[in-house]
Amino acid sequence: MKAIVQDAYGSADLLELRDIDRPVPGDDEVLVEVRAAGVGPEVWHLMTGRPYVARVALGLRKPKNPVRGWDGAGRVESVGAKVTEFKPGDEVFGNCEGSFAQYARAKAAKIALKPANLTFEQAVALPVSGMTALQALSGRSRPQPGQKVLVIGASGGVGCYAVQLAAMYGAEVTGVCGPTGADFVRSQGASHVIDYTREDITDGPHRYDVIVDNAGLRPLPVLRRALTPRGTLVIVGGEGGTSFFGGMSRGLRAVTLSPFIGQNLRNLISVARREDLLTLKDLAEQDRITPPIDRTYPLAEAADALRHLEKGHPRGKIVLSI
Repeated sequence: MKAIVQDAYGSADLLELRDIDRPVPGDDEVLVEVRAAGVGPEVWHLMTGRPYVARVALGLRKPKNPVRGWDGAGRVESVGAKVTEFKPGDEVFGNCEGSFAQYARAKAAKIALKPANLTFEQAVALPVSGMTALQALSGRSRPQPGQKVLVIGASGGVGCYAVQLAAMYGAEVTGVCGPTGADFVRSQGASHVIDYTREDITDGPHRYDVIVDNAGLRPLPVLRRALTPRGTLVIVGGEGGTSFFGGMSRGLRAVTLSPFIGQNLRNLISVARREDLLTLKDLAEQDRITPPIDRTYPLAEAADALRHLEKGHPRGKIVLSI
């Protein structure tokens, strides 16, 4: 089968289209004939091996799994001996590690039936980004109707879903993005837009009940100043920071400080869960959320897709069509 393979950590220049053996699913896995794969920051981290602390799980000297990709959507080719939820021919989406390939294995617990009203390309734009936004706006950080929500990095894959979900919950949403992303962010449901090249999130009288920070660039004291005294900050992932720890040190400081102040400070590392995929499936089929796609590339141009991601400011999700 054809796959995008990487033998060492580094830039997109190291990605190669090769013929490799088709993977064999384990007892609790399915083999998916991949029709589309998502391209997001999680793939960049896999490719570069950064932050370096992540190599404890990814592989110290080189990637344990040389095939890139994380999100996948396609048809079930075969199922493992213990899998009862799926059968060959089912159209599915979710976490398929090594999805930049014609076939990929997937844990049965981390995939779900594809939304019936979405193409494979649209469906694959949902899993990592959609689940991250859903988990960011859950529990104490789920906004109540009329509350003010600030989404930093609102034009990206996670940000656009956070805007859609917060607006769906009835919040008054402000999105932070670059000067070319304002119309797109408003189209996702934001009532207000902050152009970060012209103004700061602390400018003006507004303070926010919930802040979702996808960018990882602002110091914790600045984010806290933009919060209400009892507000909630959700730091998403490990963006920004140092090469070794990424943004994890900022998130750790936030979690350590949170019990001693009135504000609720969270650091979110999202996890793939079928229950969240099923929630996203229902919302998509009800037309309550829409997967925005920035660009679609063929599998052979995966390196170009990663380069486009690295340039920054995609509007929605970048997708590979396979």
